[in-house]
Amino acid sequence: MPSRFFVTGTDTGIGKTVVSALLCAALDAIYWKPIQTGSRDGTDRRTVMRLAELPRSRTRPESYIFAPPVSPHLAARLAGAQIELRKIKLPEVSPQQNLIAEGAGGVLVPINHTQLMTDVIRHLGLPVLLASRTSLGTINHTLLSLAALRDARIDVRGVILVGRANPENRRAIEHYGQIAVVGWLPLLKKLDKHNLLAAYKSHFDRKALER
Repeated sequence: MPSRFFVTGTDTGIGKTVVSALLCAALDAIYWKPIQTGSRDGTDRRTVMRLAELPRSRTRPESYIFAPPVSPHLAARLAGAQIELRKIKLPEVSPQQNLIAEGAGGVLVPINHTQLMTDVIRHLGLPVLLASRTSLGTINHTLLSLAALRDARIDVRGVILVGRANPENRRAIEHYGQIAVVGWLPLLKKLDKHNLLAAYKSHFDRKALER
């Protein structure tokens, strides 16, 4: 079976896009971000293409894309649109291809008047990797996000920590969250494919991510 995951986070700006780039490079995966906001400042698809050195053919177009850097529900409203789950469909890829889908914002960010990012994840049926900070406050944010994902009956495969090494926070997340930390992305002096692959080889659980 191919490796296919939905990368979500405990908050916006948590490092989901860099984690997605790392996974695309390491797993030779196709990248897809179903909902993109803030496109006037550039898209995450372009960032992943640059960091992972992916050709456009190894990415898939967004289902929804909006210019303002705000929550999806508000970005859609400002554009006079509404995000509908039925219009968000898994891209066509071959049965053997790996896929990394990236969410927008955190786990409970709203996408319309009644639905949240958890509804998008459940609709797509992909297992989740949760990106979390290593710094102060991460235990609370991570446990709350895990609770929300589990309440929505979503398959959470593991947590990926981003930031300076913090063994105590890692142990607490694994213990109280009853979850495996399957990867750690340290602060890199240079963000490029070479350094992302080196981080993957050194700090990620390949057995948990590769099938």
